[in-house]
Amino acid sequence: MKKDIHPEVHEVNAQCTCGYSFTTSSTKPELKATICSHCHPFFTGDQKFVDTAGRIEKFESRYKKTEKKSKK
Repeated sequence: MKKDIHPEVHEVNAQCTCGYSFTTSSTKPELKATICSHCHPFFTGDQKFVDTAGRIEKFESRYKKTEKKSKK
């Protein structure tokens, strides 16, 4: 490796605003995140699907109709 061209790598404690923290390596001396996999709604299962136009009901009604036709 060439000397003096690579950044210095630090062992840092990355912290989220929810309080979760873990140790990793980075070229920055400290890491702070606003959201992580422990508090993000997609990963925690708290995510809600917003159905403003009734699209889910329309799809389910169409699927039920085609399912009944295929059984005959």
